Amino acid sequence: MNNSISLSSETIELLKQLGAATVYEAQGAFGALDSGIKPLCPKMKMVGPAFTLDMRPADNLLIHYALLHAKPGDIMVIDCKGYLEAGVWGDVLTTQAITIGLAGILVNGAVRDAQAIADLQFPTFARGLSIKGTGKHQPGKINVPVHIGESLINPGDIIIGDRDGVVIVPPNMLTNAIEKSILREEKESHFKKLIKDGATTAELMILTETFRRFNLK
Repeated sequence: MNNSISLSSETIELLKQLGAATVYEAQGAFGALDSGIKPLCPKMKMVGPAFTLDMRPADNLLIHYALLHAKPGDIMVIDCKGYLEAGVWGDVLTTQAITIGLAGILVNGAVRDAQAIADLQFPTFARGLSIKGTGKHQPGKINVPVHIGESLINPGDIIIGDRDGVVIVPPNMLTNAIEKSILREEKESHFKKLIKDGATTAELMILTETFRRFNLK
């Protein structure tokens, strides 16, 4: 039922080091989720294949079912339609997710028990927080395409999340995205060295003519 791919520990650590913003730019300014999705704590990072849930707002029955099928290393992508008046995820579910070996969760909606989750250091990305509870009555679907904002996430897509936000990388684009990200990092490192030696960003990015065209002196 779970068609996620397996990432090596080396690839996961490399993607964490490169970061969401670099990968987003390197793959052609593509795949970023909207800025409303943020980590529960600034230092949280996650990388892994998406295990998607399409579920009703204010009801988390499907999460309990999905935890019977998710695999170690998966990132559970929970689309509860951006609803913020119920926390569909808390510390008990976090304990089970850690026991399973999930790499993190991404919630298009709200979570609760924020301090307990932070203490457990489980990567949790969500749209908001809510102390309100949920029902356990409504069905849904797992491992189907879901939309978060204007972004489509397919099962098995690679999720990269950190303090800057979240980017989605289709598996068939991952190798190319990594290669271009490394090149981008090398270029930026070179720029930083030149700036420390006296160069300016305007010079390095060849902006003088653009300034002149807009009469910026």
